[in-house]
Amino acid sequence: MYAPRMRVGQGIDAHRLEAGRPLVLGGVPIEHDRGLEGHSDGDVLLHAITNALLGAVGRGDLGRHFPSSNHEIEGISSRVILEQVMGWVRDDGYRLANVDATIVAQEPRLGPHTAKIEAMVAATLDVHQAQVNVKVTSTDGLGAIGRAEGISAIAVALIERRERS
Repeated sequence: MYAPRMRVGQGIDAHRLEAGRPLVLGGVPIEHDRGLEGHSDGDVLLHAITNALLGAVGRGDLGRHFPSSNHEIEGISSRVILEQVMGWVRDDGYRLANVDATIVAQEPRLGPHTAKIEAMVAATLDVHQAQVNVKVTSTDGLGAIGRAEGISAIAVALIERRERS
């Protein structure tokens, strides 16, 4: 079996904001009048990170393993999904080197939440917080995200083969 020392994966996700749902990003509840729609909790950041990890280990994407047609997982926490996928990364003989992610949102302002989000993502992945970097940006009014219709996230994950003991 071909098993390179390092592998990289990238992920992207976007969801519409809608009234009546809580906003959760990186597993952290964020005060806002709308939350992200979705089959799960709609956490676009964790979905992007999960897809990046799945790509790094060559296991497809989130929809393949956790399809919205599966009603048994409706409303599931994206942290549960990410923990399971991180287990697959370890099962395949890898560990996380780092993850770098960007949340794209016009509102709410997320800068004050990034340290807490990084801590929650690191705890979910069971890695040191220094291995997780989360940035935020807006589109300065451009497009659907700029009109505050939704939020998106992009992530890159680098994994490395674990040393045999």
